[in-house]
Amino acid sequence: MRLLFIRFSSIGDIVFTTPAIRAAKQQLPGVEIHFLTKPSMKAVTEANPYIDHFHYLEKDLSATITALKSLEFDYVIDLHKNFRTLKIKRALGVPALTYKKLSWQKFLLTNLHWNFMPTRHISDRCLDTLEPLGVVNDGNGLDYFVPSSIQLSATALPTSHRSGYIALVIGASFASKKLPVAQLQALCKQLKYPIVLVGGKEDALEGEQVASADAVKIFNACGKFSLHESALIVQQSKTVISHDTGFLYIACAYHKKTVAIWGATSPALQVEPYYPTTDDTEMYFNAIVPNLPCQPCSNYGTKKCPQGHFACMRQQNISAIAIKANVFYEAV
Repeated sequence: MRLLFIRFSSIGDIVFTTPAIRAAKQQLPGVEIHFLTKPSMKAVTEANPYIDHFHYLEKDLSATITALKSLEFDYVIDLHKNFRTLKIKRALGVPALTYKKLSWQKFLLTNLHWNFMPTRHISDRCLDTLEPLGVVNDGNGLDYFVPSSIQLSATALPTSHRSGYIALVIGASFASKKLPVAQLQALCKQLKYPIVLVGGKEDALEGEQVASADAVKIFNACGKFSLHESALIVQQSKTVISHDTGFLYIACAYHKKTVAIWGATSPALQVEPYYPTTDDTEMYFNAIVPNLPCQPCSNYGTKKCPQGHFACMRQQNISAIAIKANVFYEAV
């Protein structure tokens, strides 16, 4: 059997598909797993041992379709569900299994704040898609793999951080999902242990501003490491604090205890931290301002608060976040 899985983006959403990919590979005898994504997302799956062949979406969609047609798939597993995946499915002309995106439920939740979302995590819905093939959830949570050729050198972090640290992910795809710098600084002051700031090049300046609160305790790693190297920083941490972004779910894949900070989005969208069913301790804490009638206001975040007050972040209980992170650190 030859299966084509499709998920174009983003980092976190692709990580959410990994339980379905692993379960299919392990439970379907002789199955050949193909995965189609955007070229910019190559690193997220390139080391996944459960994927046999990789394909990347070309600017010319017809060229991508032509290349895929020659492979004669038995099924398309559509875990993205948009116009392009519809076009691909129709062109390939083979049976397709498509996950429940719940678009209208998300629209009602984020625009009218009517919650008709089923209590079913996106990773579980990806697994549900494979039910007709007899694939079931193995309960082993998310996956993230780093190529064996990539290592974090012994001197990558300051000496002061080599015995243990909290990874604080300050980046996010949209500003409405991020704590303001002043609150990040306040949070760092209340954390009792060394801190490594994780983020991309776009977060480097904010990282410098946050690190200025305590240049000894806080190491700004934003923009200094690749995606895989940053993932290793998360893996080697004692615990992780993160906005709703890809590194939050990479932390889950490494079974790190996490504090998830919610702004424009929320756990109600069924995207909260996801762990193996065998984890019987408290693995995560959702930091969310209670009883905000405007939250969530977006599926993915926005450039600025639609209401102008940004209460979902400005009213965060920084002390509660710090206390929980300190407890998680000490539990390791």
